[in-house]
Amino acid sequence: MAELSWTDFSKVDMRVGTILTVSDFPEAKKPAFQLQVDFGDEIGILKTSAQITVNYDRTELVGMQIIAVVNFPKKQIANFMSECLILGVVDDDAVTLLNPSKNVENGLKIG
Repeated sequence: MAELSWTDFSKVDMRVGTILTVSDFPEAKKPAFQLQVDFGDEIGILKTSAQITVNYDRTELVGMQIIAVVNFPKKQIANFMSECLILGVVDDDAVTLLNPSKNVENGLKIG
């Protein structure tokens, strides 16, 4: 595994956000949802897709706080433009989302 410098790590902008909406994403190659996530006033609402259908259903995701990288370039996924990357623990096809243990203000930085 390559070693990461503190300078490299400081470039990754990870923030807390709250999932506002969840939609099915039938055009994705693997089962996924399309999400809208509120990252507070500074960043606003960003869209993303996430392959989290094994461990989560749509109803339990709405209102959940998550942690995401918000400064990656946008990425085209099928007919959808993803604007952030939600972080999770990957176990084969099952992803468990990372989230704060208590509700906090949307947009707070992870550091």
